Amino acid sequence: MRRIHRYLFVLVACLCIPSAAAAAARPLTIFAAASLKESLDAVEHAWEAAGHSKFVVSYAASSALARQIEQGAPADVFISADNRWMDYLQERNLIVPASRFVLVRNRLVLVAPATSPLTSLDPARKTDVLKALGSGRLAVAETSSVPAGVYAKQALVGSGLWNALSSHLAQGENVRATLEFVARGDTPLGIVYATDAKVEPRVKVLATFAADTHQPIVYPAARTTQAADAKLAAALLAFLRGKQAQEIFRGAGFADGR
Repeated sequence: MRRIHRYLFVLVACLCIPSAAAAAARPLTIFAAASLKESLDAVEHAWEAAGHSKFVVSYAASSALARQIEQGAPADVFISADNRWMDYLQERNLIVPASRFVLVRNRLVLVAPATSPLTSLDPARKTDVLKALGSGRLAVAETSSVPAGVYAKQALVGSGLWNALSSHLAQGENVRATLEFVARGDTPLGIVYATDAKVEPRVKVLATFAADTHQPIVYPAARTTQAADAKLAAALLAFLRGKQAQEIFRGAGFADGR
């Protein structure tokens, strides 16, 4: 019986070794809001050039990413496009509160296809917006859970447009899907982040929503409690809030998180 116990102990130990090795070998992984793609890709190059190993980023709506982390997806760092989904993970003890900080801020804009005859449009003038929309739809991200869509709904309510437009929305799974609706000309108007409009030459900005029509657009970042290498994840977060990375974010149109 003792021999059997020793054999089982050795077998279990051997089975655990590949699992531990696999965890150690996994590259540092960030789950980040889709609107951060170009800037975070550039930050990754800077991080690697500084002598660190490459990290990988999974981009999607913050709501989808938070739920994936809740279900056990292997993320070391989470960057949300709002506080709601970071709070969601914090309430479930899935991020380290002491590591949390606001990385950058953004603005919300009204866009049209680059080929549109419109050059500007005041969101506060409901008649003008309805005329510009015609029989088409207004592209927004999903308004109940995706941060860009939640902010868009707040802006429409704050501008007195929600009741008139709520039944005329084309809702995308994330802000980049929304941007694509407008870029392809599928919708005459859309609401996206200013940074998204900046990287898409097929759209043009007609107006920027007043800051008091929606909650501040902030991107909190934090280390997850399941990070495979807590020290490396902490180093990456420090790099993200450092001068070099912040210059990249500013160049992409983001405002400082402070």
